[in-house]
Amino acid sequence: MNRSSPLPPIDVLKIQAKRLREELTASGTVIGHSRSLELLAHQHGYKDWNTLHAATGNRPPASPVAAGQRVSGHYLGQPFIGEVKALETFSQADRFRIVLHFDEPVDVVTFDSFSAFRQRVSCFVGRDGMTAEKTSNGEPQLRLQL
Repeated sequence: MNRSSPLPPIDVLKIQAKRLREELTASGTVIGHSRSLELLAHQHGYKDWNTLHAATGNRPPASPVAAGQRVSGHYLGQPFIGEVKALETFSQADRFRIVLHFDEPVDVVTFDSFSAFRQRVSCFVGRDGMTAEKTSNGEPQLRLQL
């Protein structure tokens, strides 16, 4: 396999292994977590998980979430469950732009006289899974449950 491209951080590799295990289980092939780590290592061109782990080095986690990951939290004070549709790193290494698609639209208006529903949102989060931007009550606009 081509090893010239950079490897994802360990936390992303572990999420990939978990998704692989879930997909195989859904298709009728049950494997353990350690086997999914070994299969993932083979997909990246390494003989085993320990070799892949060593090749990634001791880098800090790239982001609090990965594309395709299921997440929950609060957006503008409203609870949500959804999926990370996109993730982008910017020049500030500790800030990430994420696009979320909520399972159910979230009403972002607190007035009784009208509603405004959002199902797909884009925002910048830190490694803590929260936006730096705050609502009028001082809470982060988005808070992921990590």
